[in-house]
Amino acid sequence: MEWNGKRLELEMADISGSKFHKVNAEGSVFDDVNLAKTQIHNANMSSMVLDDVNMSHFNISNANLTGLELKNANLSHALFDHIHLFGTEFRNVVLPSEKEGNVHTDGEYKPIVFRQSDLSGAQFINCNLSNLDIRDCNIAGLRINGVLIEDLIKAQQ
Repeated sequence: MEWNGKRLELEMADISGSKFHKVNAEGSVFDDVNLAKTQIHNANMSSMVLDDVNMSHFNISNANLTGLELKNANLSHALFDHIHLFGTEFRNVVLPSEKEGNVHTDGEYKPIVFRQSDLSGAQFINCNLSNLDIRDCNIAGLRINGVLIEDLIKAQQ
């Protein structure tokens, strides 16, 4: 197959329903475009930059996201399943503030849940863990401010 090196410059065009197969679009710029319901399969998107985008109901599977940075993102009701998180940091994770549109004035939010997850060796530093509920978990070696929790539980029995 011979590659056609033609460059396209489209403005105010409707290309809805178009299909691109075996296309090299490296270095392309999409500005002020509607890509809703677009499907991308078997694509190299390394070093791609997404800025000021609505990705609600976005689905990513079988993806290598090493080095991914998510900043100023609303991940409410997101699902992370079978994820490798070693070396991952979560910083400034908060509930919405009053100036944001999805704030609940009563403070009632669906809880953040870690289920069947290996968080061994994780560190929580300067975090608000009020009303934290730990159930059916292996707490061997769990320490809070240097105090071994197993010892506290044994002391209360």
